[in-house]
Amino acid sequence: MFTSVSLSDSLPLTCARSGSCCHGNRVRLNPWELRQLATASGISVYDFLKRYTTDGGIFLRFKGKANQAGRKACNLYVENLGCSVHPARPLACRLFPLGRVIQNGEATYMHLGKTFPCLSECAEVLELPQMTVESYLSGQETTLFERAQDAYLEVLQNLADVALTLLLDTELVERIEFQVLLSWEQLGKATPTVLADKIGEEWLQHLLKPNLPNDLIDPDTFVQVHSEQIMQAAQILCDQLSTVQEIYEASILMMTMALFLAHAVGADAAGLSEWWVQIAKENGAEA
Repeated sequence: MFTSVSLSDSLPLTCARSGSCCHGNRVRLNPWELRQLATASGISVYDFLKRYTTDGGIFLRFKGKANQAGRKACNLYVENLGCSVHPARPLACRLFPLGRVIQNGEATYMHLGKTFPCLSECAEVLELPQMTVESYLSGQETTLFERAQDAYLEVLQNLADVALTLLLDTELVERIEFQVLLSWEQLGKATPTVLADKIGEEWLQHLLKPNLPNDLIDPDTFVQVHSEQIMQAAQILCDQLSTVQEIYEASILMMTMALFLAHAVGADAAGLSEWWVQIAKENGAEA
């Protein structure tokens, strides 16, 4: 873990004008962040998704004017001004150029490159004082955004649990002709766009555009209520299943949503898919 970086609390404002962090990057969005950005933009989540996102709605669109390095700007970037929704910027933007990894319940912050892009592309940061990573994160106000990110890790696990239950607690587990585990493995390797297409508009509505009060800002409460809505919809679906084919399709749907949400929070979708396949095998499912 880094102990210090040549950055300061003023980095987002000064650097955003040069735009290292706002050009040529891949910024993931979870549903709570989508709501924050849409609200800051003064539009609905539906309109925000159409105007500013790609890959099924979980990545910011970078199709703006290219900078001197030839990298296109985020569509929320305003030249010579910076991020148009800076107070609502997502966790990936707040952490830049650091990454956050969670292992065994512990979060670690790191930068995998050899040099900070800010130092080579945003000359003004060279005049800023050094500070610890902890101080930098405090200045970026990452706490609420990290809580939302971590809470959605539980939501995707809940969806995977439904998929596992549909497989292991029904006659589907004995019907190897459906090749459920192979389907899960293939879904783990699929792109977010492919997963979104498989999910369909009705369930994407549940995932990305939940019907929650606009004043529900606290991430813990937001994700809790959102999770309850998703699980309620999943329960209604499960209660209506009557054939093995329907059970199979529901299990695939739940796993697809879990993996799509994994992409949204930056989790290893392929690795998670393999892990859940292994759990299924250990509990009697056959490939």
